[in-house]
Amino acid sequence: MPDEPVPPAPVRPGEAWNTLLVGDNLDVLPRLAPGSVDLVCTDPPYNTGNDFAYADRFRDAARDAPHADAHARRHSAWTAMMRPRLEAVRTVLAPHGAVFVSIDDNEAAHLRLLMDEVFGEANFLAQVVVNLNPKGRQLGRGFATSHEYVLAYARDVSRCVVDGSSSGAVDEADFPQTSADGRRFRYLPLRNTNTKFNPLTAPTLHYPLWGDPVSGRVATAAFAGARELTPVFGDGRPAVWRWSRPRVDERLDDLECRVIRGRGGERADIFQRDWLHREGGRRKKLRTIWLAEEIGSTDTAVAELKALVGKVFESPKPTGLVRRILETVPDDVLVLDPFAGSGTTGHAVALANLADGGSRRCISINSAEPTREGSDARLAGLATVADITRARLAAVADQLGGGLDVLP
Repeated sequence: MPDEPVPPAPVRPGEAWNTLLVGDNLDVLPRLAPGSVDLVCTDPPYNTGNDFAYADRFRDAARDAPHADAHARRHSAWTAMMRPRLEAVRTVLAPHGAVFVSIDDNEAAHLRLLMDEVFGEANFLAQVVVNLNPKGRQLGRGFATSHEYVLAYARDVSRCVVDGSSSGAVDEADFPQTSADGRRFRYLPLRNTNTKFNPLTAPTLHYPLWGDPVSGRVATAAFAGARELTPVFGDGRPAVWRWSRPRVDERLDDLECRVIRGRGGERADIFQRDWLHREGGRRKKLRTIWLAEEIGSTDTAVAELKALVGKVFESPKPTGLVRRILETVPDDVLVLDPFAGSGTTGHAVALANLADGGSRRCISINSAEPTREGSDARLAGLATVADITRARLAAVADQLGGGLDVLP
């Protein structure tokens, strides 16, 4: 009997910030240990009407499906290519992990349904609009499209470590006050302004406090010169505080009694001094529209790549996009990019580690598909798309450090 082929060795990333695996991701992903990846961040091939890579048995079966028009066959071929790969991604994703997938209008609707199917609709985190082309695409018919999308799903939303906030989203102009020692802050009402929270729904948070609007002092017990204050809405209806009585006692130095002008005239109320720089770092929830001036554009992405290895890839993503995603997770995550393209994700991981001293690592997978004859990549001596990824990550290792492992 002929010898059976020896299966490839399982992938065990080392300490290098970047690891590159060459091959079809459908073949490579099973070599990763189940549940070993914390974050998947990827930019799969878009279905723009042209043939795309990964022409495997799944795509071929959909392409040959009877009774379907050309558009339906293209969508079916694309989703048939993506489904087993997303299922493999789900297998290697840790229970606390999440996946972020870039996509444009051609397949956004189909990808959303597909990810609902693979990851579960309940694990949907966000559909982010990414303004990668501020000028808008002027070629073609219709509107000048200036955006794409990022779809984010948790492996298990109840255990997911993604924090949809970022320190980079904090605007210092939102903190107009300055304390005597020079610290910036803003005033926030201690009263809960959400009418869903009231003495009926949160009775333990409706209690009296004492405050002196002259000195600003606040306490949970009466003192000389203090007024007894209970929380009320602007129309005088009873409200509740945001903090419990024990928490007020713990943070009295962050509270201040002030006189304000309400609907019924002047009255005293209690405010929290919310500091710009606080213990643990300040974060702000990210909006679901990410502008080019915040995360970069296709033009800046091309410039980033050109500075490292030349103009060898048509539509790279900016590292700022990936770095914003990295800001939502711990700084020691293992990141996977199963459609590595030009290597943006690995580059972004290295930049993030340099910026904050993190220990993130990235596994990039790309196929040995030949680059096009006459393309900039081929003229630069890069015979396959994996060669593009390798060239960029090698340049990143040379210039930024962190190393690069290339595994068979």
